[in-house]
Amino acid sequence: MPTYLDRILEAHRARAAADGRSLADLRAAAQDAAPARGFTAALRSASADGLAVIAEVKRRSPSRGDLAADLDPAVTAAAYARGGATCLSVLTDEPHFGGSAADLQAARAAVDRPVLRKDFTVDLRDVCDARIMGADAVLLIVAALDDRELHEMHELAGAVGLDVLVEVHDEAELERAVAVGAAVVGVNQRDLMTFEVDHDRAVRVGAAMPAGVVRVAESGIRGPADAAALAQAGFHAVLVGESVVTAGDPAASVAALRAAGR
Repeated sequence: MPTYLDRILEAHRARAAADGRSLADLRAAAQDAAPARGFTAALRSASADGLAVIAEVKRRSPSRGDLAADLDPAVTAAAYARGGATCLSVLTDEPHFGGSAADLQAARAAVDRPVLRKDFTVDLRDVCDARIMGADAVLLIVAALDDRELHEMHELAGAVGLDVLVEVHDEAELERAVAVGAAVVGVNQRDLMTFEVDHDRAVRVGAAMPAGVVRVAESGIRGPADAAALAQAGFHAVLVGESVVTAGDPAASVAALRAAGR
């Protein structure tokens, strides 16, 4: 029986297969884009003063349905910035998460924070598209890629000026991330096969991360208590979506996460 991840990847790979655009032309356009804001550098700097927060602009999810379907990405981004968010993450997957490139562009234009394109990157053209639409970093999910794809996409991202958040779920995937030279590694506590959350996953996998890697815990961060525990476990940042996008006061919610991680 197909999993959530299987269905999402099938749709993205079908779209990539039908994409007739020239990779060479896209790469040239990406390399001509204005300089990126420095996603990795921002996380390293903020984590010197506690836990960095990557706050997510997220309209819906396959498992939860609508979260904030009518959000204004610029207003949401500005609220996150007021709360002290180090970076933003913006969903650009439309069929499953209700996002778009327009959401990313509006959010980035509203603030001075680096922005991660949060999507299912399955093709080299997806990497170029991230830079062209204005992203400062791209997500590579180890579970979605084979070793060749992971290496080529990680290398291309660097060539066009993007930082990379390499997402893993277990120690075997962590080894693959380290093998391609990942500088920022995220542990997703949500199982992409079932979309269930394991709140102990980040601590468990994080213990195996090598020194020098920026450690990011993703998904399942319910509030300040979780943030404090992850900071204590050695994480440099948390990527938080549902709990901040659904908060009555997103700025205060982000600020509470930052404070808990100090």
